[in-house]
Amino acid sequence: MRIIDLRSDTVTQPTDKMREAMFNAMVGDDVYDDDPTIKELEKYAAELVGMEAALFVPSGTFGNQLALLTHCHRGDEVILGDDCHIVAHEVGAASVIAGVQLRTVQSDHGTLNPVEIEKRIRKERRYSLS
Repeated sequence: MRIIDLRSDTVTQPTDKMREAMFNAMVGDDVYDDDPTIKELEKYAAELVGMEAALFVPSGTFGNQLALLTHCHRGDEVILGDDCHIVAHEVGAASVIAGVQLRTVQSDHGTLNPVEIEKRIRKERRYSLS
């Protein structure tokens, strides 16, 4: 049996065919909105979820921070699973970058109990800036 390790892009090695595809790929500078691959990916993602546009970001951590910044105000508290990526692998980024604090609820492989979430909601929001 061949094991494929997809934990991170740093532990995978491209095949010769993959390297050839990268070498031959059309490229442009995404900063100037002229990378055809990124444009195609964002268009496809937007169509897939029925939105007018999508934004490609280079990592899940980056995406999580954008989500926190979009949906929260500095000082807000975010309730999430105790084994989620933000808690386990993002090393305090939520507080440093988004300015939010985390409050966990026990998770069963990503499934959260609504009753437990309700128990964690603080009725008084003393320190939130919103």
